[in-house]
Amino acid sequence: MRCAIVHYWLMKMRGGEKVVEALCRLLPEADIFTLFYDPKQISPIINSHKITASFLNPLRRSYRSLLPLMPLALDHLDLRGYDLVISSESGPAKGVLTSSSTRHICYCHSPMRYLWDLYPDYFYDWTRSRVKRALMAPLTHYLRLWDYSTAARVDDFVANSYNVKRRIQKAYRRESQVIYPPVAVDRFYYAPPEDYYLIVSALTAYKRIEDAVRCCSRTGRKLKIVGEGPEFRRLKNMANSNIEFCGNVPDSQLRDLYARSRAFLLPGEEDFGIAAVEATASGKAVIALGRGGVLETAPLSELFYSEPGEFHLESAIRRFEAAEAGIDSEALEEHARQFSEQRFAAQMRAVIDRGRPSPAVRDERHRLFPLASRV
Repeated sequence: MRCAIVHYWLMKMRGGEKVVEALCRLLPEADIFTLFYDPKQISPIINSHKITASFLNPLRRSYRSLLPLMPLALDHLDLRGYDLVISSESGPAKGVLTSSSTRHICYCHSPMRYLWDLYPDYFYDWTRSRVKRALMAPLTHYLRLWDYSTAARVDDFVANSYNVKRRIQKAYRRESQVIYPPVAVDRFYYAPPEDYYLIVSALTAYKRIEDAVRCCSRTGRKLKIVGEGPEFRRLKNMANSNIEFCGNVPDSQLRDLYARSRAFLLPGEEDFGIAAVEATASGKAVIALGRGGVLETAPLSELFYSEPGEFHLESAIRRFEAAEAGIDSEALEEHARQFSEQRFAAQMRAVIDRGRPSPAVRDERHRLFPLASRV
């Protein structure tokens, strides 16, 4: 069986790319297709596969601004001859064209949030230029229609959480099975906490890192932020000296930062939140905006706060500090084991095998139609 994995872009190693790694282990002979590809930023396991990038790849430095051209680029990815295509989707990856004999499974991290549930925030709060708003309105309307129509190209949807399952139903009117993303929980460990809080996140507006920066700058709490993104310079300018921007760090250093932190801060709504699971696997509490995927992943709901904002976050931090001595780190580590890589692999393998005809069916089909290709 010839298999292909389609991922929206391979530009950094984040949560979506960790899922691609797991799919590569599950399907070691699969080819990979993507819109944009930077081999220097991608892990060896992904780079060991044959990777085909779209004709937009020479412009990858400006990939965020090329959204209007992505549907066209996806149409030109040649997926002829593949029996199984698995798209990894939170951008437009599911829009690829496949033949009628190809099974298309979409592992959906979320319908594109800037087109659907976060569109009002992007339009009214995070886009300040009137010119950009004027261009944004008709463009996103077109892309929303395209995104909805391409859901019909998918045979089976898999959602990364019940949170995303609801979004798929709302945006596409499609049912989906929930399989949580793989987290290498066994690689994380606990260490006695030092005096700092931790954030691991892309620095984009919807992550609301600004709330944590303002809160910790005002109160003097030490904060380390791992990650990069378009908000970096703005956040750096508003931060006091007690806030450290670490950029992207090697995996070994990241695990150490988790292990020695007091707690993990999650000020924005996540689709699933792999970083929150990594923190929990390190025996650390998660202080979070109580919306989205964290409701399924972090067990200490008393550390959630209901409305975004620096003062609501501060109130939750104070609750944590009052209860810090009684938090059971071993119970947190045990909770995280349900999100293991082994569990993801077993559940995805069951989805893949569910669509294969049994040997008896294949033999009978070959007997009746000897010239037909066999799956």
